[in-house]
Amino acid sequence: MSQSTESVRDRQRSKDHKKVKNLRYLVLGWLLVAGLLNYLDRSAVSIAAPEMIKQLGLTKTDIGLLGTVFSWTYAFFQLPAGYLIDKFGPKKMYFIAVAVWSVASSLMAFGHSMVHFVAFRVLLGIGESPNSPNSSKITTQWFPREERGQASGIWDSGSKWGSAVAPPVLTLLMLAFGWRGMFIVIGILGLIVAIAFYMFYKAPEEAKNLSEEEYRHILAGRDKTDVPAADIPWLSFFKYRQTWGMMLGFFTSIWIWNIFITFLPLFLQDTLGVSIGKTGWVAAIPYLAAAIAGIYGGRITLMLVRRGGKSAMGSKRLVLVVAAVLTGILLVIVPFMHSLTGAIVVLCLALGLIAIIQSQSWALTSDIVPDTHAARFGSIMNFGGYFGGALAPVITGIVVDRTGSYTPSFILAGIIAALGALFFGLMVSKPIDVTEQATA
Repeated sequence: MSQSTESVRDRQRSKDHKKVKNLRYLVLGWLLVAGLLNYLDRSAVSIAAPEMIKQLGLTKTDIGLLGTVFSWTYAFFQLPAGYLIDKFGPKKMYFIAVAVWSVASSLMAFGHSMVHFVAFRVLLGIGESPNSPNSSKITTQWFPREERGQASGIWDSGSKWGSAVAPPVLTLLMLAFGWRGMFIVIGILGLIVAIAFYMFYKAPEEAKNLSEEEYRHILAGRDKTDVPAADIPWLSFFKYRQTWGMMLGFFTSIWIWNIFITFLPLFLQDTLGVSIGKTGWVAAIPYLAAAIAGIYGGRITLMLVRRGGKSAMGSKRLVLVVAAVLTGILLVIVPFMHSLTGAIVVLCLALGLIAIIQSQSWALTSDIVPDTHAARFGSIMNFGGYFGGALAPVITGIVVDRTGSYTPSFILAGIIAALGALFFGLMVSKPIDVTEQATA
């Protein structure tokens, strides 16, 4: 611990502030809320899609294109986002990010053509790009290494809770205020969260309500040595197979996730005959399963470390490989389930495993590089995932428009999911020696 850090803590200890037990989990709650809101905004187009198609004459390909435009923008802006988070800190970047994506969501209410909607989705992608790297960075600041798998599972579950809450909540808002009013409401909610986060969030070294015992617990699980992040150009990470393994492995999960985020409501309506009024509630079930699975996936890795004797990195890799194989099998089965109950059960299992893959991918980043590089390395992984995964919505839309079937898309998704096991299992076997690279 640096002398400056010690002096900050000493000054805070001399003041009479009420200490909060397990304050790090309260901070984790902020990340969970931000992730929930993030996917509430991201999922809004899939809920509004039937009315946008009806009122504005859009096609399923157009809806898929909006998903692809968002994903590509989100992917490209991962790289500067990771650098800016490491340089300026997560607090400022979180405030700016949530504010920008909330404004972008509200602007969707004023669109009348694909040109408008594409522009607003680009702005949404820019605003949302720092969210996951920010959460990963804050996790490295507030949690010791062995707890990061579980912590990442919790904050990443916000995307699943958001996707679960989005269909019923957004459907109710759309029925009450119209699809345009729905976008305005969620935009205002985001601005409130952005302001609240900026006012109340503190790093551990500045948190006056953090007990000395918890602070020492956090420090005990941090890296023992710090390599200045500025000494390592982000391009240097592309030299390592671990980087490409994480990018490709994460891509497999994002490809599948993007299909469901964009088309799950339409799939339920077109294939299984679910009405618009019931779609929100039915679509929420698989995402609810994903949220719970993401949290318990983190608990599995923690259990493997504490009871199974595996390293933190080894336990996460094992979970990722097994989850990828099972996901591939389940996705191939989905289009052949002709009952609503059977299809929902399989979808719950598949999305649950995808949630585990995504959360443990984020947790694994801090095992591959030091904490000082967590945001930029995580943003590179996220860039790779969304750059390739961005094609999933538009390709799915084209296939459905031309064939009238979702079956080819699910079979392709199953194959892609299974490939994830190879990427995680063969390409991510040990940490990157960042110290050696910095010296070079």
